[in-house]
Amino acid sequence: MNSYDFAGRIAVVTGGAQGIGGAVADVLSAGGASVAIWDLDMSLAQEKAATLKGAQAFAVDVADFDSVSKAHEATVAAMGPVDILVNSAGIAGMNATVADYPVAEFAKICAINLLGTFHVNKVVVPSMRERKYGRIVNIASVAGKEGNPNAPAYSAAKAGVIGLTKSVAQEVGRDGITLNVVSPGATNTELRRAREAALREQMGDEKYARREQKVLRMYPMGRVGEPADIASAVAFLCGPEAS
Repeated sequence: MNSYDFAGRIAVVTGGAQGIGGAVADVLSAGGASVAIWDLDMSLAQEKAATLKGAQAFAVDVADFDSVSKAHEATVAAMGPVDILVNSAGIAGMNATVADYPVAEFAKICAINLLGTFHVNKVVVPSMRERKYGRIVNIASVAGKEGNPNAPAYSAAKAGVIGLTKSVAQEVGRDGITLNVVSPGATNTELRRAREAALREQMGDEKYARREQKVLRMYPMGRVGEPADIASAVAFLCGPEAS
C-alpha cells in the first residue's frame, strides 16, 4: 500500500463498508485521515469503522436527500467539517435490453448512482467553499464512457456522474476544491462476485467460462482490477499533490 499524508483531514467515503469504497477508506485512514464510513448497511459500516483508527460509521441512503443531509450534519457534529469526499456508493442493477428494462428499476439505478452522487456533492460543497479547500472524487465506470450492453440504466447513470463531476469542477475550482472522476473497468468487489455467481448459474459453467475468458482478453494485464488498484488512484487525487 502506498503512503499518503492525510493527517488532520476529515474524509467521507460513501459505500465505504466494502468494495472500492472500503479499499479507499483503508488508504485514507492509513494516511492519517479520520474517515466517516457512510453506508446503507449500518452493521457493515460499523464493522469497517472498527478496523480503522478514528473512523466512525453513519447510516445513509444516498438516494434520499433528507438522509444525506442528516448524515452530513451528524458527521460534522461528531468529527468536523469534511475535507475529502469519495462517492463510491452504487449498484449495478439487472442485465436486460432497453426494451425489457423495467421503468422502476431504471429509476432506482439512477437514483442511487447519479442522484445519490449529486445529493452528497450538494451537501458537502458549501462548507468546502467557505474554507477554500476540498477534494472530491466521484466513482463512475467505463460503462459511463463506452456503454455496456444490456445495462442501459447503469451506463446512463455513470455517464451522468462524469458530466456532473465536470460541471461542478468548473464551479468550484477557484475556491480551492478539486473534483475528479475515476472510471474503473471490471473490479473484483463483493458486488461483482455476487453478480458473476448469478450469471454463472443462469448461463451454466461452460458458457460462463467462455464469457469470462472473453472479458479477461479485454484487459492487457489479463485480470480484472482489485479494489486496492482503484483506491490508490483515488488516494492520489485526494491528496495535496493533486492540486
